[in-house]
Amino acid sequence: MAKAFSGIQPTGQIQLGNYIGALRNWRPDPGSYYCVVDLHSLSQTWEPAELRANIRSTAALLQALGLGEGSHVFVQSHVHEHAELAWVLNCLGRMGELSRMTQFKSKGRGKADVSVGLFTYPLLMASDILLYSVQEVPVGEDQKQHVELTRDIAERFNSRFGPVFTVPQPRIAEVGARVMSLRNPAEKMSKSDPDPNSKILLSDSDEAIQKKIMTAVTDSGREVAYDPAEKPGVSNLLEIASTLCGEPIEALAARYRDQGYGAFKRGVAEIVVEAVRPLREQVKELLSDPAAIERTLEEGRAAAEREARPMLDRVKQAVGLL
Repeated sequence: MAKAFSGIQPTGQIQLGNYIGALRNWRPDPGSYYCVVDLHSLSQTWEPAELRANIRSTAALLQALGLGEGSHVFVQSHVHEHAELAWVLNCLGRMGELSRMTQFKSKGRGKADVSVGLFTYPLLMASDILLYSVQEVPVGEDQKQHVELTRDIAERFNSRFGPVFTVPQPRIAEVGARVMSLRNPAEKMSKSDPDPNSKILLSDSDEAIQKKIMTAVTDSGREVAYDPAEKPGVSNLLEIASTLCGEPIEALAARYRDQGYGAFKRGVAEIVVEAVRPLREQVKELLSDPAAIERTLEEGRAAAEREARPMLDRVKQAVGLL
């Protein structure tokens, strides 16, 4: 059973792509750590009151997924070793490798003022991971490049200062690693898309989910078939349904092949609603008891600190700070 670490930003807009591509693959294994990465949120414009509320609701979501049972859930900024190690890694990172990060280029494109934090974001992510000597980092396809950079940084550090860091591997789901927009299946589903019908949020009502699926872009013809090149819209819906219900894509396609897109979309909508509803209701119940959320986060913070503090001491010793 591999020890894992992963984190999620408290945006308040967790969408189905985040859930299918990453969160569903987070397992409550003993010794694994799952983090609300609030410091990462400061790399782009934020409102303090909104951020506080989003940290709590994101923590509730992780608890609704059962990640506070066996594994540890905590808030990044509550463990100061994350920021302190990030500075050491900033001094080992290279401008060239950071400038090649796809997410930096996409999020900074067309903006007159881009924060330094957005540029160095991957090194804070590397700090998050390397503090806990984990073997695996369960992430969506869009974060694979950041984990690869983390591996490079760990190997660079170990080569220069000795074997301090465990070099982790990304763990990416074979199906559903890249959920596409409901309105433009050539683009990834994104919380930042201004079209509300392009994405399904985990906070959406049953009715909203059904409407979004029924208005999703499909393809020419009426046959339901899995063909990402020729039928990207239908293929995206088949992948979403398959990952949520566990039925193979081929079986779903065969069931709806001659029924037309209307019946197919109604079937997909039912699967998505049944997957999202219990999470939404559990989060709502947890948010009604903030003290319980705080207790879980405090337990997670204490566990994370017990591991992060000696690792940071090892790093300081290795680089000459102690």
